[in-house]
Amino acid sequence: MNKVALVTGAGSGIGRACAIALLHAGYQVVLAGRRADVLAQTVAEAGDAGARALAVPTDVRDAASVKALFARTREAFGRLDLLFNNAGTGTPAMPLEDLTVEQWKCVVDINLTGAFLCTQEAFRIMKDQSPRGGRIINNGSISAHAPRPFSAPYTATKHAITGLTKATSLDGRAYDIACGQIDIGNAATEMTARMANGVIQPRGDMMVEPRMDVRHVADAVVQMAGLPLDVNVQFMTIMATKMPFVGRG
Repeated sequence: MNKVALVTGAGSGIGRACAIALLHAGYQVVLAGRRADVLAQTVAEAGDAGARALAVPTDVRDAASVKALFARTREAFGRLDLLFNNAGTGTPAMPLEDLTVEQWKCVVDINLTGAFLCTQEAFRIMKDQSPRGGRIINNGSISAHAPRPFSAPYTATKHAITGLTKATSLDGRAYDIACGQIDIGNAATEMTARMANGVIQPRGDMMVEPRMDVRHVADAVVQMAGLPLDVNVQFMTIMATKMPFVGRG
């Protein structure tokens, strides 16, 4: 396999797990994230497969940094077959009226603008390469369907990612660019560690929520990535079975 994948937010959590899984599946993988040291740790955890990795410190909020990332990808590998728009952040749980404009902008810039900038650069490569086309997978989250209490910036951006996914699918159709979205609920990562001690529920009480091994998310991303370009998983939801999402809690 000579396919090339690029994973944002590859230094931790879901991004790290998916980057390692793609390396083990035979992809050459570009790892993007703000910190070189944690990207290097991802490469190390991939073992021998890490020899096919390229770590590129990147701030997805910055258009020039994103351009440099994709230029480095093309320079190193000559093409791009998969982009996993995974980089994301949130804010501490707090009443909506107490959020600062700076907190709002930070989440929007990373979760939404970052995904747009990466999608834009991926289009430029995928349209022009031979064979033409590629696949983009967006990390949407359960919050793309329903909010948690005190999560306005994160929830708003994840709903917007769904719109970006649909627009990307439509605009990429003529160029053999497939775009899908994976909505993840309670993968066991650093971001969800607090759930083991309980998180606030809509009715105001605290509840410990079930989590699932992050490797199941990585396996799902590899499955989506491996489909031929005339097949697309438009939306996939993968979640801990007993988390309070379906129904009324």
